[in-house]
Amino acid sequence: MTAEQAFPGAIGVTGLQVYDSAAPDGGCGGSPHIHLLCTEGYIVVAGSGRLQTLDSAGFAQMPLRERDVVWFTPGTIHRVLNDGALRIVVIMQNAGLPEAGDSVLTFPPDVLADHARYAEAASLARSDRVFATDEAAAMRRRDLAVTGFGALRKEVAAEGPAALSDFYAAAAALVAPRLADWERRWRAGPAAAAELTGRRLAALQAGDWAHLTDAKVLAGPAPTEQRWGMCGRLTTYDL
Repeated sequence: MTAEQAFPGAIGVTGLQVYDSAAPDGGCGGSPHIHLLCTEGYIVVAGSGRLQTLDSAGFAQMPLRERDVVWFTPGTIHRVLNDGALRIVVIMQNAGLPEAGDSVLTFPPDVLADHARYAEAASLARSDRVFATDEAAAMRRRDLAVTGFGALRKEVAAEGPAALSDFYAAAAALVAPRLADWERRWRAGPAAAAELTGRRLAALQAGDWAHLTDAKVLAGPAPTEQRWGMCGRLTTYDL
């Protein structure tokens, strides 16, 4: 898809049905994680829940109610809790990067430090067939991330936000092999869309409105499948 045909701002849109099963700490919801490059936004379309975060301000929790809008920047460790039929439309910066792996789960430090162990723990595909279903694998992944999140939360409470430094360093090391690919995706998508706006702005300033004659309406296909995501069942729009 060209920059002219990209969804506005080159963002991604996903429907999220938040998990309602209980994690080891008793909370019902998704897997705590961060994004290293992408700001993420939530529009609550049904139900209620909570957003738990760990960042430079420490631990925080805010309610999520129907019609609420909340967003958070890269580096915000976040966890969504489902208090009742919570459904969210997720708006993600840099369309394509989240799907390309712009996230790191809050696994315990020994898992984060070993790239092979992290990849195995994060994957739903298990060659040993320990888990009978993708759902069981997703819950195993979620529970391990919640365990690590709980430990991080205690460290931040005791030492302050500086306690997150080791986690951030491990996360950056895990994604380092993907950065060149991410840059290519960014240049072909969000950067190209922004540059196109700049060219059109310059043209209009010069009295050239020719691009308006190429106006068109585009539509993406309705999603037909859900997949097991980090925070719930995902319905991803192919935009």
